[in-house]
Amino acid sequence: MRVLGIDCGAERTGYGIIDSDGRIHRLISAGVIRTDTKSPFESRLCEISRELRNVIARFEPSDGAVEQVFTALNVKTALKLAHVRGVALLVISEAGLEFGEYSPLEIKMSVVGYGRAEKGQVKMMVRSLLGQAIDSEDACDALAVAMCHAARRTAEQRIEAVRR
Repeated sequence: MRVLGIDCGAERTGYGIIDSDGRIHRLISAGVIRTDTKSPFESRLCEISRELRNVIARFEPSDGAVEQVFTALNVKTALKLAHVRGVALLVISEAGLEFGEYSPLEIKMSVVGYGRAEKGQVKMMVRSLLGQAIDSEDACDALAVAMCHAARRTAEQRIEAVRR
């Protein structure tokens, strides 16, 4: 399966595309959509949606996944994050992709094996699993979301096949 992982952010939205069988992941593309903090927020949301649509059109993923909003952020940041996340969900839905959302704990557990892992540990494991250096933390986080989704979807498909 080809999975688009998205790490939502108002200033920097990371994305990562992998091909995966649930255990072995191959990097297709990763990057960051940067928006100008001086631009009106609604313009930034439009830019994020346009760029995510371009990524989907270019790489044709079958699935899209995002991290769930967590409440540890301050209210203003959480609201902006929720708006960006809404844009990501809309773009994923418009493209007809299979959708998944995961808590930070689930993502870290899936990639590192420890739900309370530090960002540096996640970055190190993403690099290790892909066999490539990924400079951007935002892109690394997006790839971790994609890896978590691939592992979960594959497990669900196997369980469903056994039930039949």
